[in-house]
Formats: sequence, structure tokens, C-alpha cells
Amino acid sequence: MTIDDLQALIEKMYSSKDRERGSARTFLWLSEEVGELAAAIAEGDKAELEGEFADVIAWVVTLANVEGIDLTAALRKKYGEGCPGCSLYVCTCTTKS
Repeated sequence: MTIDDLQALIEKMYSSKDRERGSARTFLWLSEEVGELAAAIAEGDKAELEGEFADVIAWVVTLANVEGIDLTAALRKKYGEGCPGCSLYVCTCTTKS
């Protein structure tokens, strides 16, 4: 599944509920899922980790849909030419970029 596929799937399944909820409340759901991912990392259960990673990605996609962001285009724009800091495909930055 590509990012475009996932974004379209989430749009089809949940768009009316997502737009009704709005960005602020959707972000709260995303934050909750990030917390659940952190707990799964601490526990080290691979099956739980897979599910939580999927949930976090789905909520990021949901928020992008609510905001009208094409994630594939955004990722290509930011990372398609290499690291945003040093422009290399193998980053040589010494600070967070």
C-alpha cells in the first residue's frame, strides 16, 4: 500500500467523521496513539508495536486529510532531494534538521 493508497482509503472510510471532529480533536487522538506506541515500545511486544505504528500512521494521515495536505507531495517536497539540512541522501548534519 502506498501513502496515496492509504490517504485515499482513510478518506473513503472516515472523511465525514474526521472533518466533523476537526483538526484539534483529531490531533488529540493522534497524541493518544503516540502514547500507546510509547507504551508498546517499552513493553517490547512486536505484535502490539505493529498495531500501534499502524494506528499512529493512520491518525497522521487522518489529520493530513482534514487539513487538505497531500502527504506524498509533502514528503517528496521535504525529503525528495535528500536531507533538508545538508541536501545529501546520507545525512552528514551534526544537528537535528
